Amino acid sequence: MGRKRCVGADCSKMAAGCCGVKKQKLSGSPGSGGPGGVGAGSGVAGTGHCGSELGIGSSATVAGAPNVSRANGLGGPGGGGGGGGTGALSPLSLSPAPAPAGYTSSGLAPNLSPGPGPGPGPGSGSGGRKMVVSAEMCCFCFDVLYCHLYGYQPPRTPRFTNDPYPLFVTWKIGRDKRLRGCIGTFSAMNLHSGLREYTLTSALKDSRFPPMTRDELPRLFCSVSLLTNFEDVGDYLDWEVGVHGIRIEFFNEKGSKRTATYLPEVAKEQGWDHIQTIDSLLRKGGYKAPITNDFRKTIKLTRYRSEKMTMGYAEYIAHRQHHHYQNGIGHPLPPYNHYS
Repeated sequence: MGRKRCVGADCSKMAAGCCGVKKQKLSGSPGSGGPGGVGAGSGVAGTGHCGSELGIGSSATVAGAPNVSRANGLGGPGGGGGGGGTGALSPLSLSPAPAPAGYTSSGLAPNLSPGPGPGPGPGSGSGGRKMVVSAEMCCFCFDVLYCHLYGYQPPRTPRFTNDPYPLFVTWKIGRDKRLRGCIGTFSAMNLHSGLREYTLTSALKDSRFPPMTRDELPRLFCSVSLLTNFEDVGDYLDWEVGVHGIRIEFFNEKGSKRTATYLPEVAKEQGWDHIQTIDSLLRKGGYKAPITNDFRKTIKLTRYRSEKMTMGYAEYIAHRQHHHYQNGIGHPLPPYNHYS
């Protein structure tokens, strides 16, 4: 099928959409309104998330940041799964999670989970290159959220790369890892400022959920996804479940352009095939008419890949404790002024 690499300004136009619609922002995960659906979009480069009010799946320009678009790419209340959810959180222990006893040679807890990268094996990207995403990015997101919730000064500049990437920050909670917030952008942002912004946006402004509280911190899991390899394809079936994220553009019954997106992991986690994924995106994008194969063929589809890293609160604390021990830092955990 015909494919077109997305470069430059073209990529920023894809930067919003995954789960909802209300305020013309995009989301990239199944929403609460249907079987893991995604929200609609206006077709304008803009913002989005995985929640309701930020308009999962829709796109709109962010106030004060006209070149930044947000999107959400994960599931709605109740996790990545479908079905309407209430967003209610089941009661779990609120005590801080104990730190694991062991560390790797890098100082990281042994059960950090890198997501499936676009390359042939763990830790590598397309063409065998080393992955950019790192556990330290998840630590930084936890630092940013912790400092905000406890009223500390924001963490200092981190040491990882500040190269620009489209990105998503996803929060899940509890032993069953239910979605707690997911917002990102398809516009490339410098990672230091982008992760700061979307850490708090996904934690506090995903309208499907109330803002996060201190009590929830010990139960949280943070995922950072860096999006890469955007390609326009000529066939709406020309993408691989579990490998590609997809963003669709279509016209609804009233002739308005809509957009919606799912991150690469969504279809696989839901057990969907290509048609089920496309139809879910259409529904969450606001398309209410019967979905025919002829209509599916009118969809404009862009596929992309991602590098993903996930870290739980226990691993975060373990990593920070290890750093304190090695460097003689005396202030309380988490070390919000850890960075030089």
